[in-house]
Amino acid sequence: MDDYPLLNLFWTMLWFFLWIMWLFLLFKVITDIFRDHTMNGWAKAGWLILVIVLPFLGVLIYVIFRGRSMGEREVAAAEQREAAFQSYIRQTAGTGGGAGGSHADQLAKLAELKEKGSITDEEFQRAKEKILT
Repeated sequence: MDDYPLLNLFWTMLWFFLWIMWLFLLFKVITDIFRDHTMNGWAKAGWLILVIVLPFLGVLIYVIFRGRSMGEREVAAAEQREAAFQSYIRQTAGTGGGAGGSHADQLAKLAELKEKGSITDEEFQRAKEKILT
């Protein structure tokens, strides 16, 4: 341990961190190349060859020229995922009881009918048990 000082350890960790960040950026650019539906196949192939053959220069050029649209595509994809998730939540939570609505909605309607006097206590209890089972 004496031949590898603490400062060298920090320096190595910094370079390792930068290398990991570089790989992350490289894969992010490659995924964005395939995600972009506005580019044709030849443009995608050209960008991919540039990024693979000259990785540092290719990624730098890609980020300079297409960085803004890359961010916009990422935001649009995140919004689409969020909308799909919200739709799933609404569908799952809102229609638990089938066509008649959720159990809570059906119980609320029963309670309203009982308060109006349209059904008796016995009818309310039977219907409540039927909904809950």
